[in-house]
Amino acid sequence: MSAFSDALSVTSGGLTSQAARLRVVSENIANVDTPGYRRKQLNFAVTRGDSSLARVEPGRMDLSRTPLEEVYDPSHPLADETGKYLGSNVDLMIELADAREAQRSYEANLKMFDQTRQMSSALLDLLRR
Repeated sequence: MSAFSDALSVTSGGLTSQAARLRVVSENIANVDTPGYRRKQLNFAVTRGDSSLARVEPGRMDLSRTPLEEVYDPSHPLADETGKYLGSNVDLMIELADAREAQRSYEANLKMFDQTRQMSSALLDLLRR
């Protein structure tokens, strides 16, 4: 049964990582119009526990280094004497693509988790006979 628990451990790491990625993407989307907001990017880390089994976990959070967008709006409270202020560097199309990719990866990990659970259940049924 060790192989089943290893498979469940690997898929649960993938589920946790993709859920964290979706959370970061949703924060970026929520702050698309926040002045001075820098896009967050989640890195994944590969860890090895007691066994030689590799597991993916959410890693370090980085802020995007792309320049902030200059927005012209003289009526904005943060505008300087030229009527400009620094907006965010979040690109909504990139965030939507990242959200879609994270969602599909989450679903793939969920299917693997379910397949492993079904196989272990079938094995227990066979052993009971």
